[in-house]
Amino acid sequence: MSETRYNKVMLIDDNEIDNLINQKMIEASNISEHIYTHTGARSAIEFLKNLEKLKEVADSVLPDVIFLDIDMPLMDGFQFLEEFEKLSNQTITKCKIVMLTSSINPQDVNKSKEYSFVKKYMNKPLSQETLLALEV
Repeated sequence: MSETRYNKVMLIDDNEIDNLINQKMIEASNISEHIYTHTGARSAIEFLKNLEKLKEVADSVLPDVIFLDIDMPLMDGFQFLEEFEKLSNQTITKCKIVMLTSSINPQDVNKSKEYSFVKKYMNKPLSQETLLALEV
């Protein structure tokens, strides 16, 4: 069992089946108490903005880790990162982002490294092994 444990994690992926598989993997690996799931980056950013309005309790409700897909309609993963960068320091410091994607494009990997709050780049789907080894 992993020593690392996260109170809350967030999945952002437009593919509901991927979200379900990844949610089940997170539950099975027991790395998190709570899982927020979003099928769009725009709804996820709005959710984080609303949590910030809670001020004193924001830290206890913000996710510790955000698993973010890249290829999504309306707002892709990189557009999400641009909006995320505008959030409060409290949110940016608290939420560690893991790019979780099927993209093997080296440009995507390099672009994700431009953001200090992106801690890892992983291929989906998640597995118990990758989750138990995850340290962000």
